[in-house]
Amino acid sequence: MSSVLDRPSTAAAGPDRVPPRRRTRILALPEARWALAALGLFLAGLPLYLLDAPVWLWAPLFAATYVAGGWEPGREGLKALKDKTLDVDLLMVVAALGAAAIGQVLDGALLIVIFATSGALEAIATARTADSVRGLLDLAPETATRIADDGTEQTVPADSLAVGDVVLVRPGERVGADGRVVDGASEVDQATITGEPLPAPKQPGDEVFAGTLNGSGALRVKVGRDPSESVIARIVAMVEEAAETKAPTQLFIEKVEQRYSLGMVAATLLIFVVPLLLGADLHSTLLRAMTFMIVASPCAVVLATMPPLLSAMANAGRHGVLVKSAVVMERLGQIDAVALDKTGTLTEGTPRLTDLRPLGTSGLGEDELLHFAAVAEHPSEHPLARAVVDAARARGLALTTAEGFSSTPGTGVTATVDGRAVAVGSPARLLDDPTHPAAVLAAELEGGGRTAVVVTLDGHPVGVLGIADRLRPGAATATRALAGLAGRTPVLLTGDNPRAAARLAAEVGITDVRAGLLPQDKVAAVRELQNGGAKVLVVGDGVNDAPALAAAHTGIAMGRAGSDLALETADAVVVRDELATIPTVVNLSRRARTLVIQNLVIAGTFITALAVWDLVGTLPLPLGVAGHEGSTVLVGLNGLRLLADGAWQRARPTAR
Repeated sequence: MSSVLDRPSTAAAGPDRVPPRRRTRILALPEARWALAALGLFLAGLPLYLLDAPVWLWAPLFAATYVAGGWEPGREGLKALKDKTLDVDLLMVVAALGAAAIGQVLDGALLIVIFATSGALEAIATARTADSVRGLLDLAPETATRIADDGTEQTVPADSLAVGDVVLVRPGERVGADGRVVDGASEVDQATITGEPLPAPKQPGDEVFAGTLNGSGALRVKVGRDPSESVIARIVAMVEEAAETKAPTQLFIEKVEQRYSLGMVAATLLIFVVPLLLGADLHSTLLRAMTFMIVASPCAVVLATMPPLLSAMANAGRHGVLVKSAVVMERLGQIDAVALDKTGTLTEGTPRLTDLRPLGTSGLGEDELLHFAAVAEHPSEHPLARAVVDAARARGLALTTAEGFSSTPGTGVTATVDGRAVAVGSPARLLDDPTHPAAVLAAELEGGGRTAVVVTLDGHPVGVLGIADRLRPGAATATRALAGLAGRTPVLLTGDNPRAAARLAAEVGITDVRAGLLPQDKVAAVRELQNGGAKVLVVGDGVNDAPALAAAHTGIAMGRAGSDLALETADAVVVRDELATIPTVVNLSRRARTLVIQNLVIAGTFITALAVWDLVGTLPLPLGVAGHEGSTVLVGLNGLRLLADGAWQRARPTAR
C-alpha cells in the first residue's frame, strides 16, 4: 500500500519530512568492478581476434579477461573444494580454462564474462535490498521533543526514549516512538504501518506508531515501547529474517549439477587413466578423454534451462513486468496460492468521490453541493479534500475563493463561500441527531464501505458526499485468472477496516478476507498458508507489505505506487501497475518450464549418443565438437521461442 511517506511531500521541508536514501554505489562492489574490467578487456580483444590480428595483440587481453573475471570465483571455488564441495564457480573457471587449452580461447573468455556479470548483478540486487531495509529506519526521526516533569521541552535522540516518557509531536513532524496520545487531536498518516488510504484521526487514548506522519494538530504521546521494539523496527527485522530463512533457491538443473559434474569429472579421469594402465598410448587416450569431456560437458544442459527462462523474462519486461532473475521466473510457475493487498494493489490507492447526495430539503443540485464543498476544501491538504476538489474540476465547476478558512483535526473544515457559512467534515462531529436524513444517508454510505462527509450551509446539513478508493481496471478479471491458475481463490490481506475490505472483496470475487492486519499479521497469514503446503504468491506495494513479500514463495510489487522497500524486496515488479499482467507472467513461466523439459530431453539424447559413440567406437574430435555445439544451438533456439510477442498473447488466461 502506497503512502505519502513514500513520496516527497509538498509541504514545508524539514529534517524529518523526506528520509534520505542510502544507496550503495555500484562500483563500490568488488564483483561489479571485476565484471566491468572483464567485459572491457573482452570487448577490446574481440575485434582484434575476429580481424585475425597478431596473437600478441589479442592474447594478453583475453588472458587479462580470464584473470579479472575468474580469479574471485576461482578462489571461492577452491575454498568450497576444501569443504569437499564441487562448486559451480570452480567448474565454470575450469571449463573456461579447458576451452582455452584446446584452442577455444574466445569461447572461454565469453564464458568468464557472462559468469562474472551474473555474479555482479546478484551482488547489486543484494546490496539494493540491504539499502532499502536500512533506509526504512530513516522513517523514524533522529530526534524527539521530550516533555520533562517540570514541563520544559528537551530535544533528545529518539533512540534514547524510554517507556513512560512523554513527547511532543508538532504538526508535520514524524512520530518518534510507538505510544498512546495523552493530549491533543490530529490526523496521522500511518499507511506505512496499516496501509489505510486515509490519515487516521487521533485523540487521547489512541495508539500511534514511530515513523508515521503527523497532520495539522499537535500531539502529546506517552511512549509505550522501547524504540528498538517499535513496529517500524520490527518490520526491518522481519524483512531481514525472511530473507535469511527463505530456503535457498536453485534452478531445476542446478539441483542435479553437483552429481552430474562429479560424475563427468570422474568418468573423464577413468577414460584417461584406465587405458594407460592397460598399455594404451598416451596420444590416443588423451584424445578420447578430451573428446568425452567435450561431448559430456553440460553446456547444452545448462542452455536447456537458461534460454527459455531468459526469453520469458525479456518478453515479460517488454510487457511491463520486471522479473529479477531466472530463478524467480521458474518459481512463478510453481505458485498454488495467492495473497493480495488491497490499497494500492487491487485499488488505485487514491480516494475518489463516488457519491453526491444533496438533501431534498436543501434545494441544491449535485453541482451546487459539490461547488460549496470543493471551494471550502480547496485550501486543505487532506486527501479527502483533494478528492472533492478533483471531482469538481472534472465536472468543469469554477472554484471561487473561500474566506475565513479553518481546519480542525478529526472534524473537518469551515469557510465562507459566496457569503454562506460552509462546513465540511465528519458526520459524527457535524450531526447531533442520528435520525436526521443526513445521518441516515451517511450511515448508508459507510455501510457500503465508503467514507461519508457531511456538508452544512449556515449550520444546516444540505448533503452528504461518499468517498472511496477506486478499484483498478481489470482487478476482478485478474483475480479470477489467478484463482484459475492457483486452483483456489486468492486471499485478501489488508490493514484497512473490515467493512471497506469486505466491500472490495465482494466486487472482485474474494471470499477469504483478513482485514485490520499489521505487517507481522500479514507475515503470519502467509506462513499459515505455507505451513499447509502452499507455495504462496504475494502481491503488494507498501512498506507494510515488504515482510510478507520477503516471506512468500514469490513476491510481486506494484511499480508506480510501490514503496522503495517493497520494490527492492519483491522478486518481480509490475512496472505499469497492470494487474492483468500477473496471471499472464505466471502462465508464461509455466510455458518456459515446458520448454526446459523439452530441451533437457534434446540435450540428454545428444550427450548420450555422442558419449556412447566415443566409448564404444572412435568419435572424431571435430565431429564430437560439431555434435556438442549443434545440440547447444538447437536447445538455445528452442528456448528463444518465448521471445516472440505471440508467446505473451498465448500465455494470457482466457476470459471467463
